[in-house]
Amino acid sequence: LSSGINAEYGGAGIAAVSLEKFPKVILKDVSETAISKGEDMVRDVFQRRVKRKKMSQFDCDRLMSSLHTELDLSNFGDTDLVIEAVFEDINLKHRIIKEVEAATPDHCIFASNTSALPIGDLAKASKRPENFLGMHYFSPVDKMPLLEIITTDQTSKEATRAAVEVGLKQKKTVIVVKDGPGFYTTRVIGALMGEAFACIQEGTSPQDLDKAFVKFGWPVGGASLVDEVGIDVAYKVTKYFLEVFGDRISAGDPRVIEELVESGCLGKKSGKGIYLYDKRQKGGVRQLNPVAEKILQRYRTPGQAAPSTEDVQWRTYMRSVNEAALCLQEEIIANPVDGNIGMIFGIGHCPQRGGPFQFLDTYGAQNFVDKMRQYEENIGFRFEPAQIVIDYANSGKKFMSS
Repeated sequence: LSSGINAEYGGAGIAAVSLEKFPKVILKDVSETAISKGEDMVRDVFQRRVKRKKMSQFDCDRLMSSLHTELDLSNFGDTDLVIEAVFEDINLKHRIIKEVEAATPDHCIFASNTSALPIGDLAKASKRPENFLGMHYFSPVDKMPLLEIITTDQTSKEATRAAVEVGLKQKKTVIVVKDGPGFYTTRVIGALMGEAFACIQEGTSPQDLDKAFVKFGWPVGGASLVDEVGIDVAYKVTKYFLEVFGDRISAGDPRVIEELVESGCLGKKSGKGIYLYDKRQKGGVRQLNPVAEKILQRYRTPGQAAPSTEDVQWRTYMRSVNEAALCLQEEIIANPVDGNIGMIFGIGHCPQRGGPFQFLDTYGAQNFVDKMRQYEENIGFRFEPAQIVIDYANSGKKFMSS
């Protein structure tokens, strides 16, 4: 038995990957309009499979008829797992946690689909912290293979095991990480996108940034990635990371993202972000959003030459690898293998390079430290190499054989 809170966006995707494997899936939201949108999103997932002949129309209709929808929690009395997928607002999440726990049995596990808010902070509203954890799905949920499960010191092994089993039934590749700001994947994305925005402010155009990313081995360009994630989501995460990490992660001026959001440039979901997403466009070529272009120009660093394509590629990639190493150093991830899996399946981290820790072994820890030191001297402290990489460079150890 699996239940979802918030019918739109992530909630609908989670419902779609759950319907085939669980006897009862409930999609809950606060209005009929939201419920209807959520149902349409779930149906769209299945209809795409029907169109590709991966599913029969009969099975599509059968699964849709088995989806339960609710406007309140009155039918949650026999629920085993609730996955909450509301917006990244800790007060809203706290309220929902209390309401859900009052309506569900003591054994019910509560999972928050959050991309950055610490699970320990969310669990403060829970009367059952042993049954509380994070289940971080990636958008679009029906296509992205990774599920990042986040546990606190209070999360029981039984709850963790149950969440892993759910993820595997949903056909997800699962990693379990410890709690912390941004966990693993979002924290690395924060460093990556922070450096990407720094390059844009130094004069790299969004189109050139995207070309540099793809040429280096990323499946999608940096500007396109932030549009896909949602600029409003990126803004909330950036604000939070500035509070906990300072300028070390968020390298660019945060007012850029703030003004983009205030101007209604929320990314692909709103039809306009850094690019325009007009269905009438032909040839797959995206047009730069003129509103976003003006904002980016306004925050351009005066008198500075744009970084070379090679520098854009290495600065962004090295920052992401270094942040992954810091997560291993701080035991956010259990081992380098999980680190590679999380990056490749979560954000498409240049898979041909094998993930950040395979890259460190292939490129050489000492070479990595030397290159980071050069950038640190020329650009600033955010390029200080992780101590664990320095230690491996000094000892000659390999991450993938340690």
